[in-house]
Amino acid sequence: MSSADDFDKFPEARGEDVKERPQPADEPADSVLAGPQKADLLDMLQRSIERLEKDGTTRGDLKILNRTLRELRYAFKVFQPYRRRRKVTVFGSARTPPERASYQQAVEFGRAMARHGWMVITGAGMGIMEAGHVGAGKDLSMGLNILLPFEQSANDVIEGDPKLVTMKYFFTRKLMFVKECTAVVSLPGGFGTLDETAEVLTLLQTGKQTMLPVVLLDEPGGNYWKHFGEFITDTLLADEMISPQDQALYLITDSVEAAVEETLNFYRVYHSMRYVGDTLVLRVCQKLSDQEVIELNDSFSDILVEGKIEQVEALPEEANEPELAELPRLKLRFDRKQLGRLRMLINRINDTCPTCEVSSSSC
Repeated sequence: MSSADDFDKFPEARGEDVKERPQPADEPADSVLAGPQKADLLDMLQRSIERLEKDGTTRGDLKILNRTLRELRYAFKVFQPYRRRRKVTVFGSARTPPERASYQQAVEFGRAMARHGWMVITGAGMGIMEAGHVGAGKDLSMGLNILLPFEQSANDVIEGDPKLVTMKYFFTRKLMFVKECTAVVSLPGGFGTLDETAEVLTLLQTGKQTMLPVVLLDEPGGNYWKHFGEFITDTLLADEMISPQDQALYLITDSVEAAVEETLNFYRVYHSMRYVGDTLVLRVCQKLSDQEVIELNDSFSDILVEGKIEQVEALPEEANEPELAELPRLKLRFDRKQLGRLRMLINRINDTCPTCEVSSSSC
């Protein structure tokens, strides 16, 4: 039994190093800022700390900041060696027993993604979280456990593994769930699953999260996410609280095969994205033909602030990611209110090569 008061019993939750782990030889280091840029950020952090004392910040607020920083520092360290690996975050109920169809679906999904070289991140608990790790296996599992006033022990697959992080705060845990993954699959669950899934959709809709596939996976013939989708359509969309294009941000299915296909197909041609000033740069795994670029401009001129979609080489500002330098690029001045349409654009890019295979990391 663990409680929130047990925080200091967990060195990883305090931000201390539990076990040093060498970086895998086949994984490139994450891009780092040049020395002066990195020093500037560290200096800003130091000045913020100094201002806390000048502001008369209370001890309680300092404890929150302190634990938040230590949790994130340690989590960043744990995930760093796997930063360039494709990873899928799996959400779902901790109360789902092994005999339930959704538990078996999570096992099957985790196993299928592991065959493609993907890692599986879960909340490290029981139920669906355990099932995802059972499918992926220990080597390809990562866990983000949470300290609760009642028992929330890690499942047997990830317990004691250096790829397990135990956190006190839900908000730091949710940050890591989406920051480190390249896909999200949600199975049925309680308030926590709904919270996590809704946050991912919010981040995508507002452009606070890099575009990624989101699959809402029902049990075969089930209606958990089906009802959720009906609520979105019949209430949120009908009352104009979202745009029709926002429904492109997720897929509802009861098929594990469809969930795997949706996840992998997202990276069939599309690789990743970043902003360079006001310009959106989409990295792709193969060069598009001139005609395909023309067709993209014809179909998606509505999401451009100005100019057109152009195929280019790596921009000078991307020099801090040399491992991606050889990938072709599409650059555009993107209207950042059109995130649903951006997902449609990525789908269209992937349609340019329907037979391309997907890699676990880079093209």
